[in-house]
Amino acid sequence: MPSTDTFAALDFAVPGAATIPLHLVSTERFSDWKATQPVSVTDWLETLDFTAGAGSVALVPSADGALGCAVVGHGSTRDRARGRFALGGARSRLPAQGFTLYHDLSPAELAQEALGWCLAGYRYDRFRDRPAPALASLAAPEGIDHAEIAAIAAGEALTRDLINTPASHMGPEELEGAMRALAEAHGATLNVTTADDLLTANLPLIHAVGRASTRAPRLLDLRWGTTGPRLTLVGKGVCFDTGGLNLKPGGSMGLMKKDMGGAATVMGLAQMIMARGWPVRLRVLVPAVENAVAGNAMRPGDILIARNGASVEINNTDAEGRLVLADALSLADEETPDALVCMATLTGAARVALGPDIAPFFTRDAAISAALMQAGTQVADPVWPLPLHPPYETLIEPGIADLDNAPSGGMAGAVTAALFLPRFVEKTARFVHFDIYGYQPRSAPARPKGGVGQGARALHAALPRLLGV
Repeated sequence: MPSTDTFAALDFAVPGAATIPLHLVSTERFSDWKATQPVSVTDWLETLDFTAGAGSVALVPSADGALGCAVVGHGSTRDRARGRFALGGARSRLPAQGFTLYHDLSPAELAQEALGWCLAGYRYDRFRDRPAPALASLAAPEGIDHAEIAAIAAGEALTRDLINTPASHMGPEELEGAMRALAEAHGATLNVTTADDLLTANLPLIHAVGRASTRAPRLLDLRWGTTGPRLTLVGKGVCFDTGGLNLKPGGSMGLMKKDMGGAATVMGLAQMIMARGWPVRLRVLVPAVENAVAGNAMRPGDILIARNGASVEINNTDAEGRLVLADALSLADEETPDALVCMATLTGAARVALGPDIAPFFTRDAAISAALMQAGTQVADPVWPLPLHPPYETLIEPGIADLDNAPSGGMAGAVTAALFLPRFVEKTARFVHFDIYGYQPRSAPARPKGGVGQGARALHAALPRLLGV
């Protein structure tokens, strides 16, 4: 089962052990910095034609031939705008020794680079015989909150592990096991509603999506904390999405193990929150299903009645995520939380609009939008608002039922999917929905190819201000 400690917070060097100086230097400061260094260092850097480009590494020997120091380029202002985590990106090219960081970063910049160092240590090796090679370690830099970085790192590790685990080992039952482990680790409670009990509990859309699978659908309901504002996180937990009777082609099915990325991300965010002991009443709702094909699968043209009584025409069984979220959001809304966050790998249209690196979000709350934009920049977790455009409401109203789960035409697919969800949030004022990708298509600094958290760090930074905690 995935673990929340895939990597340690900063991989500290062994206490008391000798460490090697590690200088992080920007292109702009490189000349001034060189002027403070011994001739042996500057001559070596000139021999290497080292210019402090982003993520570049120079290993400088001492007089006895051992490693005297290492220099990592922080790049130019333009480089830093185009990329992130330069220090983390250099980690795998440093020898597996202990280092002490020397820098002139602000506290915010240092926290970001320290987190990048940590994230660069992530490895998913559950199914590999050989352990990953040892990595360089770092003495804890002064001036930053190490516990905060540890909590964020552990949350990201959990999210990545859950998404990277293949569906053969991460069905609804295994996702329940991961949620149970998370609850036990933090003294939270977990209530699970499974199979036909979903109908008794008035969660018909979750049941309809998952009933055709041999792996029973379920709703996972975690609670933690007894005082403070109510914060509810809802994550789409479609552990594998065949498309149902609107079967996906093989090329579109290959990454569908990540269709529970919303669940993985809210669980990672919950790990961050509980580890830091926020004074909130936290609830995490995950509808965990597998969208499969069988004789009892929902059909195109079916009309289903949701928890809140709304009728939904099924025009595409592959638009199942918004269905399971609808029941979970209705349930969450009944408590009128102070903030309700929904995260889902919901539409390909979101990726067409913003690509795989930026997490779009939808909200009608200007304060949430402004706080998320500021936080996303602050913590190097890029997010961007897309509109809940009222004139498009008619596109999800088919006439024969209250709602259409997959309007025809193919226009504004991320927006129409997002517009579907507030129909199930009738009382809660502060609501935000993220349409994430949850996957790194190619390796980048501190982000190996594979599952990745999106939006969680921005939320972790923004929510305390919004909730007043």
